[in-house]
Amino acid sequence: MNDGVYRTRSLGVGATGLPDQYADGKAATVWNIYVGSTRARTKLYKESVCEFLRSHGCHNVLDVACGTGVDSIMLLEEGFQVTSIDASDKMLKYAQKTRWARRREEAFDKWVIEEGNWLTLLEAEVEFPKDGFDAVVCLGNSFAHLPDFDGSHSQQKLALRNFCDALKPGGILLIDHRNYDAIIDTGLAPAGANIYYTSPFVDNIKTSVLRVDGQPSMVTLDYNLLVPSNLLKRKRFGDTSATNSGDEDDTKVASHFRLSYYPHRLESFKSLIAESFGHEFASNKVLGDFQEMSDAATPAYYVHVVQKSEGKATPKAKRVKIA
Repeated sequence: MNDGVYRTRSLGVGATGLPDQYADGKAATVWNIYVGSTRARTKLYKESVCEFLRSHGCHNVLDVACGTGVDSIMLLEEGFQVTSIDASDKMLKYAQKTRWARRREEAFDKWVIEEGNWLTLLEAEVEFPKDGFDAVVCLGNSFAHLPDFDGSHSQQKLALRNFCDALKPGGILLIDHRNYDAIIDTGLAPAGANIYYTSPFVDNIKTSVLRVDGQPSMVTLDYNLLVPSNLLKRKRFGDTSATNSGDEDDTKVASHFRLSYYPHRLESFKSLIAESFGHEFASNKVLGDFQEMSDAATPAYYVHVVQKSEGKATPKAKRVKIA
């Protein structure tokens, strides 16, 4: 048996505590290259996210999966007030570089970026609005990074409960995951356009499904990119103006990183959300690739628009004011 197939992260990264799969810096270095042109995401992804937030009257947004800042930057440019957290300091440093490069813009000058853990979210070093955020966003298949060590989904429930507590009454959680039903059943990600990631430099993505006692417990994706050397060099040195065209140099450099995910099936994830929100659960509208389910034959991603019930604000845990 090839043990390498079942490693949950790149070699040399500690596995204690909550795993930071980006700690070795490999994925962080090329993540924006893998995302591709932000303009190519605009038509469906950006317009859909912003439309959902605006239709619910959202302005103050907590991005709990900031990463390199792709979604937070998009929201800032669209006029939202954004607070961003992520568990990976390697990813956050790219968001912080962008904030510094654009610090003369008021929205970016006020952009709050902090390292934070979903399991202790309410203790993060950020200022929470008195009644909670208008919206919490957790996009890009980020939630699936959280493992289920004992089969009880206890950590997922705690994280979702914290997302709920961070919301104001009537606020919304925008959260997604890959179509793991299709991946588990076929061993492959659904074919077709990826609305999130549009890079022209993806060579291939290898998919592995690990089963324990016959049950799927982990999906591992091996990402293989062929990146123009000049583009890779600029990204490594934090050139926030670098594009993904790669026209300056035809020399391609192979870049590989591995990420592992807990494979949430659609129906079980819907139940998990409802259980975690408890009596404060109001509704959950599920979309396929940001389209109505009837219009998305076999979506690559499921998107959940979860609304917290109206009513009295949930008593919050520790609130830390930023000086």
